[in-house]
Amino acid sequence: MKIVMACDSFKEAVSAKHACQAIKKGVQQVFPQAEILQLPMADGGEGTTEALIDASQGVYYTVEVQGPLGEKIQARYGILGDGKTAVIEMASASGIHLIEKEDRNPLLTSTYGTGQVIKACLDRGVRSFILGIGGSATNDGGAGMAQALGYRLLDIEGQEIPFGNQGLSHLDRIDCQTIHPGLEHAIFKVACDANNPLCGPQKGASPEMIEKLDANLEHFSRLIYRDLNREVAHIAGSGAAGGLGAGLLAFTSAKHKRGIDIVIETVNLKTALQDVDICFTGEGQIDFQTQYGNPLLESCN
Repeated sequence: MKIVMACDSFKEAVSAKHACQAIKKGVQQVFPQAEILQLPMADGGEGTTEALIDASQGVYYTVEVQGPLGEKIQARYGILGDGKTAVIEMASASGIHLIEKEDRNPLLTSTYGTGQVIKACLDRGVRSFILGIGGSATNDGGAGMAQALGYRLLDIEGQEIPFGNQGLSHLDRIDCQTIHPGLEHAIFKVACDANNPLCGPQKGASPEMIEKLDANLEHFSRLIYRDLNREVAHIAGSGAAGGLGAGLLAFTSAKHKRGIDIVIETVNLKTALQDVDICFTGEGQIDFQTQYGNPLLESCN
């Protein structure tokens, strides 16, 4: 008998990995001779790194980076068992959970730390990336990330603009001469389930901030089109993670894809289910949306 455990996390209770382990323990009491395969699931948000690294017997790493407001933090990423693909959750370096509620200000927060994590992987020779971009604290359109990767975002006097959305108002041109050489051959899969365009309300933004945030992002997108010849403002998902979706499209070879599809593809869930006798799946809440994001149902369709 072949049995597959393919659970997502049960938020605030148990991780996807531990949910699969708990089910396995119970199943073994009934079917001690069964072949049991554990494939923890995630949708591209929190828990994606753990699900993919654990499923592939990969390795975790930490790197010191700049947090959303410039503080030094330890960010975690993983390398899949193939030794070639990095899995990064931008929230690890630029997440909203890293800032106290009263200090959240999307005019000031930056994705520079996320760029530092990507750079650390490029420096290791990694050229294949899976990025989860949920849970951001930022609204800089990926400008900080670009700066960490060697792009120079310059004001009219040729000086680097300040970090954060606020700094975008000073942007005069984008200089590509010093970008990381590893970017030329790097491939990025971005777990992006949001369809929102670049401009629009963001977490932590008061109504009076939104007009300024949008004006700065619109200005940024115009210069991206002029200097990089890439249109990002109106692409679905470009507004994800405070515009990081747009920044990844502009400054890397990124392709957006549904998070659940990336996970299913990476752990080869469809192959595992071909001759399975029983599959256990679950998540924190079962409701009408489950049919659109449940890994087992997605694979059976």
